[in-house]
Amino acid sequence: MELAAFEQRLDQGAGGVVTFTGLARGLGIGGAAIQSLFLQHHPRLTQRSLEDTTAAAVQRFGLTAAEVVHRAGEIAPGEAIVWVAAAAPHRRAAFEAVDYLMDRLKTEAVFWKREDGTGGPTWIEPTETDHQSRSRWE
Repeated sequence: MELAAFEQRLDQGAGGVVTFTGLARGLGIGGAAIQSLFLQHHPRLTQRSLEDTTAAAVQRFGLTAAEVVHRAGEIAPGEAIVWVAAAAPHRRAAFEAVDYLMDRLKTEAVFWKREDGTGGPTWIEPTETDHQSRSRWE
């Protein structure tokens, strides 16, 4: 989905739309070059985790619309991994909802992530910083 398609779904209650696009980094956690990021997933479980997280954001922030598009498979550095959009009557709720969605996606979405680089493959998990960011919303 792209912004134009998302905007067509909006009703007149939306006063602001915030979007975020997450990109694959070219350097891994240890600073080594990454040739690709591979996201393995279970289609039904992953989709359900994305839908549940999106529904929670709609409820929590009173959104008029929300969308999460998340890629799986092989992703090259610089390519988009995730696109998140939130529409709300007021801008602050839309900004907070996108931040909330990303914090939950980083720690809870059902994906297994592997960085493939010059040093070989490395499976990665959410970091302590990711978990701390997520805990702000509890």
